[in-house]
Amino acid sequence: MNHAYVLNLSCPDRTGIVHAVSGFLLERGGNIEEAAQYNDHGTGLFFMRVQFACDQVTHEDLRLQLRYFAEPFAMQWSLHATAQPMRTVLMVSKEGHCLNDLLFRWKSGLLPLDIRAIISNHRDFYQLAASYNVPFHHIVVNKDNKAQAEAKQFEIIQNEEAELVVLARYMQILSDDLCRKLAGRAINIHHSFLPSFKGAKPYYQAHDRGVKLIGATAHYVTADLDEGPIIEQDVARVDHSKTVEDLTAMGRDTESQVLARAVKWHSEHRILVNGHKTVIFK
Repeated sequence: MNHAYVLNLSCPDRTGIVHAVSGFLLERGGNIEEAAQYNDHGTGLFFMRVQFACDQVTHEDLRLQLRYFAEPFAMQWSLHATAQPMRTVLMVSKEGHCLNDLLFRWKSGLLPLDIRAIISNHRDFYQLAASYNVPFHHIVVNKDNKAQAEAKQFEIIQNEEAELVVLARYMQILSDDLCRKLAGRAINIHHSFLPSFKGAKPYYQAHDRGVKLIGATAHYVTADLDEGPIIEQDVARVDHSKTVEDLTAMGRDTESQVLARAVKWHSEHRILVNGHKTVIFK
């Protein structure tokens, strides 16, 4: 397992790409263990994920040789060693259901993460963080200090060398600058009532309107609020008998599950961004 890798790539579609990739790995003693591909006929792009073992070439040499191999195909590619859990920072405000769920799954060995820190604009979950032996950083955020607060947040993310930032119900809007810095490595979760029910207490608004479905959406963070590429969604059916408290509880469960799946797929390098959409090799 110390020589296991995941190769993700995308490029303009043409004949012979799978053959070329397979041949490249074979020539270096690579053994393909899992492979998936997708041709987007709308954009003319080809996507591929290959999980393979290779103990005849070092990680550094593989990366160097891939650079030359990819050039004629105009490939965008990434290579990851699977033995290294993904370094992750979690951000949270005052609702802890997603945070608690991710921490439990991580400690149970269900998520290939290395959770390095928790950042919050409230102190509510410092004891939860301590129980998992994860450093907790309380950074107050308000309209007067937002730039300074985000600078501190980003400094922590950089110091921890985080490959993934999860907004586990972090209820502050990130600036365009921070969104750009975290492009492709920040995942957010929100209730699927957006944009129908904006503002505070969306489940109260939903109950008042008598909705029949509640749900959640996990997506990558972009400067366009809640408009980033969608990773995962799910819904739960409700009826007239459900109280606001019922809807809230069901919504939190759905949010936790949807976010966990998105984080798992990202940490296993199963997601490729395709413009404003995603390709996910589950």
